[in-house]
Amino acid sequence: MEATRIQIAALWTVVMFNIAFADIIGFIHPGTLQQIMEGSLEFPVTPGLLLLFSVLTQVPIAMIFLSLLLPRQANRWANTLAAVLTTLYVVGGGSATPSYFFFATVEVLCMAAIVGYVWRGKQGVV
Repeated sequence: MEATRIQIAALWTVVMFNIAFADIIGFIHPGTLQQIMEGSLEFPVTPGLLLLFSVLTQVPIAMIFLSLLLPRQANRWANTLAAVLTTLYVVGGGSATPSYFFFATVEVLCMAAIVGYVWRGKQGVV
């Protein structure tokens, strides 16, 4: 059981690195930083929107630790809810570039593996 918790925490770490590097690589796309600095994105970037993005990004960050700490039943539900929420954020908040699609695919596969780990068998493994 303990090894599985470590694997789940490792998967959340992989998700976070992919989220971070998807953004970093996205900034390299021609014109992206200029649009951000000019405030000419497809939508207005408000303090409230930045707070929402911060909260949504905090979910997988917190799950790295919480997947090691929470009791079994809470762990199952927290990981499932966090994976669903983060998947919606990743799929709904990305760009249509090949690099983002690659990162998002890795992230979604990792989160599917997390959900699979926590619900494996009658009792689950975490």
